[in-house]
Amino acid sequence: MTPNLLVLVGLRAEAQRLPAGARALISGGDPARAAALLVATDPQDISAVLSFGIAGALVRGLTPGDLVVAHDIHGVPATDPHWATALAAACRARHGVIAGSAAVAATPHAKRALHEATGAIAVDLESEAAARYAARHALPFAALRAIADTAEDTIPQAALAGLKPDGTPDIAAVLKSLARRPTDLPALITVARRARAALKALDSAVKSLRGDWRLPLLLLVVLGHCLLDMA
Repeated sequence: MTPNLLVLVGLRAEAQRLPAGARALISGGDPARAAALLVATDPQDISAVLSFGIAGALVRGLTPGDLVVAHDIHGVPATDPHWATALAAACRARHGVIAGSAAVAATPHAKRALHEATGAIAVDLESEAAARYAARHALPFAALRAIADTAEDTIPQAALAGLKPDGTPDIAAVLKSLARRPTDLPALITVARRARAALKALDSAVKSLRGDWRLPLLLLVVLGHCLLDMA
């Protein structure tokens, strides 16, 4: 039987970067929807769970395109240490705590407060739900994230409004928000540019994982036949 990897992402663009055979759930950037999708997912044929996609930095020194692998998800003891170590080494990622959040941490003040409360270096909207699901069903879990916005960035309202439940851009909502706040346009362009850098880093991470035979057996198992085909 081919092992199955369940991957939780927020964006369709993130899911499109996964290896063939990975089973993706797309939350549309909604933590409540992510939890609901996982509740409805039968764990019987799942071998491991991965949180994958972009994230926001909570500390200085992380820049767009930097990769982060969780050695812990704040408040959820689910991360598999061997898998996390292998991912970080293979992708040359920073290892640290990742925090979950009910909403985007959109300002430097919000990011600083979240870091002080959790000790996390990055935040996303999917990892906590994925970690809780993995812990509930005793499945190996890891989180691989690429930084999009820095700890000093403010995310404009237009960017916060711009996502559909299926994880694709809601252009109408973005334009409507810009009509109300046209001064958000330069910041929105910056957000888009940095998101592209993060997605490019995820592409590179997936390529590095496909070609590395030195990874521990667990990583080969959870990524399945795709790794063997690319060796």
